[in-house]
Amino acid sequence: MPRSTASTCTTKCTVARGVPLVLLHGGGSTIEVTFSRVLPVFAGARRVIALEEQAHGRTTDRDAPVAFESSADDVAALLRYLKVDKADVFGFSNGASVALQVAIRHPLLVRKMVFASSITKRAGAQPQLWEFMKQANFSNMPQPLKDAFLRVNPDVQQLKTMHDKDAARMRSFKDVPDDSVRSVHAPTLIVLGDQDIVKHEHAVELTRLISGARLLILPGGHGTILAKPS
Repeated sequence: MPRSTASTCTTKCTVARGVPLVLLHGGGSTIEVTFSRVLPVFAGARRVIALEEQAHGRTTDRDAPVAFESSADDVAALLRYLKVDKADVFGFSNGASVALQVAIRHPLLVRKMVFASSITKRAGAQPQLWEFMKQANFSNMPQPLKDAFLRVNPDVQQLKTMHDKDAARMRSFKDVPDDSVRSVHAPTLIVLGDQDIVKHEHAVELTRLISGARLLILPGGHGTILAKPS
């Protein structure tokens, strides 16, 4: 499968134990940025498929914007390439938006879903997110994200391309129709921090839209909820 048309599996998989676990990172990130602290915990008990989105880290770019829908199709293509009939999908931030689209567009592939620190509506985020996105440019991209990308891909131009595509995607973020969210039947855990960019009331709304969904609010902000358990 060409690397230009599907995300790249980046993590050694343990011997298959039950249903595989797919990890989907946040925007502007590599898999290590989002999951490095907890990945060893997951891999100790599960077969982990950790992949990076188009233009992120180790995965090559293509002549198209990044989109949650096309990234979801990439995840589905990778699972079929790996002959995985069904997986649990854990997405954080933008990765959760991708996970949701996998569940909507390829429902037979998803057994369970974790939707962490993400939104389905612009109104579901704190206003400061959209204020930041208005001013986002490569010069104010957080240095730790730049460093993480360059550790696995030393091409600065590709880093800038990734940043610009991610920023454009968020500036043009469109609400996911409630009917599409209701179509998700995979058991879903909605997770966020008590100081997250996601409004608590939006997370509660999602538990009502997705049948049987549960809500977990943890101490912490955006990303810090994935700190390695003690």
